[in-house]
Formats: sequence, structure tokens, C-alpha cells
Amino acid sequence: MKKDNSAPTMKDVAKEAGVALGTVSKVVNGLPVGESYKIRVEDAIHKLNYQVNSYAQGLKANKTYTVALLIPNTIDPFFSSLAHYINIALMKRKYRMLLCVTDYDPQQEQEYVRMAQQNKVDGIIGLTYNPELIVEENTPFIAIDRSMGPKIPCVACDNFAGGQLAAEKLADLGCKNVAFLRVGSSLVNEPNKRKAGFENGCLSRGLHYEMKILENEESYEEFERFLSERIHDGKLAFDGIFCVTDRLAHYVLNMLRRLNQRVPEDVQLIGFDGVRAFGNIDYLCSTIVQPVPEMAEICVDLLLRENELMKPPLVCLPVSYAYGGTTFG
Repeated sequence: MKKDNSAPTMKDVAKEAGVALGTVSKVVNGLPVGESYKIRVEDAIHKLNYQVNSYAQGLKANKTYTVALLIPNTIDPFFSSLAHYINIALMKRKYRMLLCVTDYDPQQEQEYVRMAQQNKVDGIIGLTYNPELIVEENTPFIAIDRSMGPKIPCVACDNFAGGQLAAEKLADLGCKNVAFLRVGSSLVNEPNKRKAGFENGCLSRGLHYEMKILENEESYEEFERFLSERIHDGKLAFDGIFCVTDRLAHYVLNMLRRLNQRVPEDVQLIGFDGVRAFGNIDYLCSTIVQPVPEMAEICVDLLLRENELMKPPLVCLPVSYAYGGTTFG
């Protein structure tokens, strides 16, 4: 057993375990060895409190085992859930996550990309809003929700199918006259397909629909004005509403209550994302659920693949409907 105060080395572990240095190296690096040898080495590591020098490992492998994640914020439950599951997927592979919060600022996004590249990260996963974002060709990059070119894979849920599913669900629940409410970026991205999917679903089911679409900088009060103008004799003209996010659905739910409209008795409401209270309890509203854990796993898997030919330009994952109390079922 090591007696001085210096940090234990791999040689000390080999001596304590009574095995060759190469055997310790294999165990530390996850390579196969006999089970009895593995147990002896792990016991010695624990006994000596040997710490693996991941920096030195990285130098040998020309890797830092660090991946940068760019997201707009950690306040929005969808973004925070995405960060949570991406971190889990990376930890399973013994990688660390460098979290970069951009606050929707295109310049900040570019600065974070530059910083990540200077720190020699092994790749970047980004949910970005900068149409001019520059990423060096030799830096692996996975985009979420927005196609950034043929060499950068994009991972998204099936937004078109989600919009269509929302319309079909409202029709199945008896709605006849529905509204589509959207607020978001004018940037061309995958979530914009929710609108086309909803229109397609309404047309296929014979639903009459109206749309109110705002840009990010516009006030949500425009939605309240839109809905209040369609109340006659205390009754809202719509019996169903689809909101492009659960965040917006939560806002509209409170707005409808202020307008003395009961949900779901007077108007049924469906959101999009699958947000839950406290992250893992009840859905905030009836919603189209994005498969966030699967999206995170795919992002990490694609990023760490070495064969560029095995990286598709778009991976589109299926969505599902979940009841959350703002519809009849």
C-alpha cells in the first residue's frame, strides 16, 4: 500500500492489485480483461483513491471528452429537459457537457461556438437562431430543430405530424371551429412545420380554422385581443385551440379564464412539447409530446460517430398525444 502523501499512480495500483501495468491500463480505459483481474484492479483503485487523469487520456487520444451544448435558456422547461437528457447521454459515454446559454442572441451564439472551438471540444450540439452561424468544418456539429446545411445533421421531432395530430384530436373530440396560435422566430426551422400539419389536419377533417401568428418580439396581448374580438354573447367562436408550444398554451389558458371561458367545457386546448409540472409530474395541458430523451440520445450518438457517411442530414422522431386536463380526453 502507498505510504507517502503524493497522489497514487497507475504503477501503485498495479502493485496493490498484483497485476501488470498493462492490465490496469485496460481496466481504466474500459478494455476487456478477465473478471477476476478487473475486480482486483477496481478494488485497488478504490483502496488507493486513484484518480484517472482524464486530461492526459485526452491528450493521448487527441480528445477532450467534452461536448458543448448551445441552448437559448434553462428557464423554458423544454430547453432544460433537453439539457438534462443530453447530459445523461454524454455521461453514459464518459463525456462532459459544457453548457452555453445564449438568450437567443445571435452574436452570443457565435461567440460560444468560437470559445468551444478554442477549448478543443469534441463537438457541439446547438439549438440556435443565428442564420449566419459559422462553424469550422473540422468541428462536429449537430443542429436541433433547424437545418444548417447538408454537412450538419439536424435532429427534430416530426413537427408536421404533430400539427396534424393536434387538428385530428380536436376533431375527434367534437370540435368544429378551431384556432391556431403561434409565436416564434421568422427563421426557417422544423417547428414551423406545425402550422402546415395543422392546416392539413383541419382540411382532411373538415374543420373551419383561423390563425393568429406573432413574431417573438410581439406582445402576447395580441392573442387576447384576437380572442376577445371573437366572443359574442359571452360565447367564444372557437371550440378548440392549438397553441404551438405548451408555454403559449399555459398563457392562453389563463387568458381564457379571464375572458370567462371554461376549459375544456367551452373550448378545448392543445399545446406542443410535452412539458410537465416540476419536470416529471403532470402535463401542464393536453399536448403533443416531443420524445426529448430519444432526441438527446440521437444527438449524442450522431455527434460521436466517426463515419461522416453514416450521419443523415435529418432525423425526424415521432410524436405522441398526451391528455393533460384541457381537453375531454
